[in-house]
Amino acid sequence: MIASEPLHHFVDDYLAHLHEACPTGATLDGVHQYDDLFEDFSRSAIDTHVQQLSSFARRLNSMSAESLTTVERIERPWIAGHIQSRIHEFEHVRTWERNPRHYAEMLAASLATQVLFDYAPAEDRARRVLSKLRQAPRLLQAARDNIKEPPGIFIKNSLDALRGTLRFVEVDLPKAFVDVDDLGLLGDLADAQTESIDALKSYIAYLDTEASSRARASFRLGADKFAQKLRLDDGVDVPVERLLDIGLRELSRIQDEFRRVAARIEPGDAADVWHRVKEGRIAPGGVVETAARQVDELADFLRRRDIVSVPAGERVVVAPTPEFCRWTFASMWTPGPFETRSSRAYYYVTDADPAWALERRQDHLLDLNEPLLWSVSIHEAYPGHFLHFQHLRNVESKARRSLMLASTATIEGWAHYSEQMMLEAGFGKGDHAIKLGQLAEALIRTARLIVAIRLHADDMSVEQGVRFFRDEAFLEEGSARREAERGTFDPGYGAYASGRLMLLKLRDDYKNEQGQHYSLRAFHDAFMRNGVATIPVHRQLILADARGAALE
Repeated sequence: MIASEPLHHFVDDYLAHLHEACPTGATLDGVHQYDDLFEDFSRSAIDTHVQQLSSFARRLNSMSAESLTTVERIERPWIAGHIQSRIHEFEHVRTWERNPRHYAEMLAASLATQVLFDYAPAEDRARRVLSKLRQAPRLLQAARDNIKEPPGIFIKNSLDALRGTLRFVEVDLPKAFVDVDDLGLLGDLADAQTESIDALKSYIAYLDTEASSRARASFRLGADKFAQKLRLDDGVDVPVERLLDIGLRELSRIQDEFRRVAARIEPGDAADVWHRVKEGRIAPGGVVETAARQVDELADFLRRRDIVSVPAGERVVVAPTPEFCRWTFASMWTPGPFETRSSRAYYYVTDADPAWALERRQDHLLDLNEPLLWSVSIHEAYPGHFLHFQHLRNVESKARRSLMLASTATIEGWAHYSEQMMLEAGFGKGDHAIKLGQLAEALIRTARLIVAIRLHADDMSVEQGVRFFRDEAFLEEGSARREAERGTFDPGYGAYASGRLMLLKLRDDYKNEQGQHYSLRAFHDAFMRNGVATIPVHRQLILADARGAALE
């Protein structure tokens, strides 16, 4: 009888394949041997990748269960699900064939990782950027070749993303290597930069004219593809109709609490109270300074309270959002879990742009007011993404450490859960505005879950989605539109809410199981130790009896 292949050997091979096929993901994982490459989106490369994924699936399926440890028996079906998730993405969701934004974000993120993280000397990173810039026209040509009849809403949002990427290549990228004194390298960089700029401008013009004239496809995945995506990506294995009921029930619960908290601030309609709270907005130009102060206070609070372990290490840098990702209010960029060299993490927040119209600047600062920014800083920094990624470097299982296999509901669910948990633990106690900000964020994330389902598994229009975010989550018009439009190209953005709900359910079940021995810190540390696997996998690893539902 032939001995079964060890699971850890399979994981090594699978991660090596993913890192080679996805150089940008490899860099974000902290693996740098492919830093000079972009992903290959030629049809032949895509077909080869899917064939190799199928081969990995057969190889994993042939592994003898008797040869696996208890933990490996939990990991194997999750890894198998991840392989099927990638196949489902390439063969059925087909983002690479439907959405030009996919290429814009890939180009920007791939270049940005070489600029933001100083894991190699500047000259080495400049040479990698040079290599990438020379490949940028090929990447954009693949976008032209692959995307024939995109949805119109994808064209609109892709043009915004591509113009942000263009500004990044034109303005920000040259500033990154001002200390490089190799004139030959700088000259080559300037030439490659010009070629990339020309390719970007050409593709933007192509989308704005020729492609937009035939942009008639639907953005909807359909109920079956949408449900399959949730199941494979995040382990959400409940019927879509049931998930919608859960979302609507949770939205109603949060709205009721929102009204109660608003009434403690002043009498009147809750939405009007929240609007008046938001009018005490941060002054233009003050968002970064405010966020930096909040991060310091949050870190100090965690160190004083016995909530979760805080590893020693470098603090996060708070800075203005670069142009290429200013469509977000905030984001966290952190060195990968396999990184061997110390590097800074960046918490980016988006201030109002002086170039925006006055109404847009005012709406932006209304929806990024100080009470709500507390929740954003919790989410992105402490104890959200930054702290989570600090712990991730110490996860023993390579599969559960790699961001290539990460579940969005786990990553974003933890950060969103943290917003609620910190206030439960006493942060901002007695400050009703901070609580209202936390509930406002929960309303937005829960509305995302509902809108995602109705956009992709039902017949909700984008305009109906805008009204839903405005009327049910109390967003300003501009922010409501951005949220609804994001749901068309990011069908998984409901994972923030589903992840939080699954984590709360897991915490309750763990507390019931532990009884008088229950400790909040023990629960959080156990969750951190188990990495980025789906929350149903966390249930199996944490609970002695994991037979209960992950989401009810």
